[in-house]
Amino acid sequence: MLIDADALLGRHPRRDVGEGTVAEALARMDRFGIAEAVVSHTLSWLHDPDTGNHRLLDLVEGEPRLRPCWVLLPDTCGETGAPDAFVAAAAAAGVVAVRAYPADHGYDLAGRDAAPMLRALEEAALPLLLDAAQAGWSSIESIAGAHPGLPVVVGGLGYRVLRQAAGVLARTANVHVGLANLSSHCGLEWLVDRYGPHRVVFGTGAPARDPAEAVTRLLWSELDDAAVAAIGSGNVRGLLHDEARVA
Repeated sequence: MLIDADALLGRHPRRDVGEGTVAEALARMDRFGIAEAVVSHTLSWLHDPDTGNHRLLDLVEGEPRLRPCWVLLPDTCGETGAPDAFVAAAAAAGVVAVRAYPADHGYDLAGRDAAPMLRALEEAALPLLLDAAQAGWSSIESIAGAHPGLPVVVGGLGYRVLRQAAGVLARTANVHVGLANLSSHCGLEWLVDRYGPHRVVFGTGAPARDPAEAVTRLLWSELDDAAVAAIGSGNVRGLLHDEARVA
């Protein structure tokens, strides 16, 4: 079973990757054998998080294979509400994770402004998802150390970045690596050998990235069946405190 922890709904204004509809997402998942996906909305990333978060709920209503992931902001401007209210609303809406775009949204994820929101996520056991380019490894290590109960999943690693990630993985227990764009040669096998399969989470980066990339990287890897199963779905189910609902 594969559960995609890194996917988007909504049209991407700068890439010709479809209209970002639910129908397209489900068809893509069917093509690649993906049972469920944790999805955010492009509006939450590229326009307004509050608008996009609520649009996302409308899209995934009645679609049990699509699990909503909201985008956070610090409470400095009051755009998404106070941290406790944001987290309570997310829990009430069935949101399973929260994503951050600090570079694109203009704040320091490891700074004082974002700390109350991260603390609220930690208390609610909501995983934090982000791409490496959005924060940098020093900030990622800082928030992981300050919030040891907060699972942090870092995707979009790219090529030749294992040396940057290695020290953070060694010094933290709550940082995980996403599979989308993990482009180092045999990088997946190296990570599993050094840190264990529980530190890697399956994600595709769809639709901006072709899911075949992540699927092939995992299913054609040199890992044993137990490691593949853990990365494919077991780890994300553990982070979400949830059993898969679709076989």
